[in-house]
Amino acid sequence: MISSFGWSALALLFGYLVLFFWGSAIAARAAGKPVWLFGRAKGRDRWAAIGFRAAFVLASLAPFLWLAMPVLRGIDPFWDRGSTAALGVIGVFVAGIGAMLAFAAQMSMGSSWRVGVAEGATGNLVSDGLYRLSRNPTFVGQFMLLAGVGFAIPAIPTIFAPLIFFWSASIQARSEEAALRQALGPDYDRYAATVPRWIGLRQRMNP
Repeated sequence: MISSFGWSALALLFGYLVLFFWGSAIAARAAGKPVWLFGRAKGRDRWAAIGFRAAFVLASLAPFLWLAMPVLRGIDPFWDRGSTAALGVIGVFVAGIGAMLAFAAQMSMGSSWRVGVAEGATGNLVSDGLYRLSRNPTFVGQFMLLAGVGFAIPAIPTIFAPLIFFWSASIQARSEEAALRQALGPDYDRYAATVPRWIGLRQRMNP
């Protein structure tokens, strides 16, 4: 079964996804061009695009599949056994903070918001607000959201979802940095020298 905390975490996830697509549509109108670039991804960025989709599908749909198929629940060592009230509270809290952080970071990008990375499709540099603390606050928030779902609904797919997401985000973040350096030059170098790729990490850890 899914606890009330699990349903709350799923509600946060689905609510965030609605806001994500709504915010992306607003950014596309503001930019006057498409902001969804996954279709132009090549090489490792294409794998990252697949990974992002897989992470959110696992977190959002797998719990319903597990509910519908007892055989899957039976072979999953995490289902129910890890579903404690403490984990549920932690999961909902982390998911809620992550959803708010991710959406706030997305909206603060304005017309510079992009979903994916492609050569020649970067926006203007955004370096204020949350972007003073992290070069990728949207990714940080999304990871927290998925991790929160994993805490609230422990299962093999919900535990793997944030891990797959982080792998994908790590690939895309490096590709975005290369594209921004090419487009913005020294301005981006100065920004990257003072703000960590994620959050709470010293710059010397970021190549």
